[in-house]
Amino acid sequence: MSVISEAPKLAAFVRRDFRITLSYRMGAVTGLVGIAGQVLAFSFLGKLVDPTRLPLYDGTRATYIEFVAIGICLNMAVLLLVHELSRALRNEQLIGTLDSLLVTPTQVGTLQVGSTLFNLLYVPLRVCLFLVVIAIVFGLHLHAGGILPATVLMLVFLPLLWGAGLVAAGAVLTFRRGTGVIGAGVAVLGLSSGAFFPLSVLPGWLASVEAYNPIAIVLTGIREALIGGAGWHTLTTPMLELLPLAVASVAVGIFFFRLFLRRERRLGTLGLY
Repeated sequence: MSVISEAPKLAAFVRRDFRITLSYRMGAVTGLVGIAGQVLAFSFLGKLVDPTRLPLYDGTRATYIEFVAIGICLNMAVLLLVHELSRALRNEQLIGTLDSLLVTPTQVGTLQVGSTLFNLLYVPLRVCLFLVVIAIVFGLHLHAGGILPATVLMLVFLPLLWGAGLVAAGAVLTFRRGTGVIGAGVAVLGLSSGAFFPLSVLPGWLASVEAYNPIAIVLTGIREALIGGAGWHTLTTPMLELLPLAVASVAVGIFFFRLFLRRERRLGTLGLY
C-alpha cells in the first residue's frame, strides 16, 4: 500500500481530532492558562535561585526565566511524544473503535501517526505562542540565528521519544494501564536533565547523570543555540550523540509494539479495556 494512498487517512485523523478539540474549547483554554500559571510560578521561584548558579551558554549567562522557558517547552514535547500515542490508543479502546480501525485496510503505521498527528502539529504552535507571550511579558533575549540549529537538533531527538512512545502504546494494548514504569523513567530523566532548575543546585549524584541523559543533552544544545547564539559547530556533537540512540529507540519501539499487538490479536483481547 503506497504512502500516497495512506495520506488521505492521515488528513481524516487530523480533521477528526480538530473537530473534537473545537467541541471542547474550554479544555484548550484551560491548558493554556495552566501553562501560563506554571510560568508565573517559576518566575517567582526564579527569585530564589542565585543568578551566579545559572550556567553560561557560549559565554552568556541565562536569566532564570529564559532557562526555565526552554525547559518547559522541551518537557511538553517529551510528554507529548512519549504519552500521546498510548493515550490515543487507550481512548480508542475505551470507546470501542480500536478493533474497527485495525480491521480496515489501514497500515498500523498510519494508525500510529494519524492518532497523534493533530497534536504533533498543534503543540509546536502552542509552544511558539507560549514563547512569544513569555518574550513580551518577561523580556526574553533569544538569538534568532540559533532557531534553525535548535530545530534540527530537536528533529534528531524526536525519533528517540517516538520509540519510547511506541513501547508505552504497546504496553497499553496488553496491560491497559501499563505505562507507569515508562512514565516514571521519563520523570527521572526530566528531573535530572536540568529542565526546571540548574544542575548545580541538584544533588551531585543526580547531576552526574547529565552526560548520559538524552534530554539533558538536547536541553543544553538548544539553550546554547537560543541563549548563547551557538551555531552548527557547537550542536554537531550532540546531534551525533543522539542519532544512534534515536535509531535504536525506534527499532526497539517497533519491535515491542508489534510483539504486544500480535499477542492481543492472537488472544482476541485487543478491544478489552
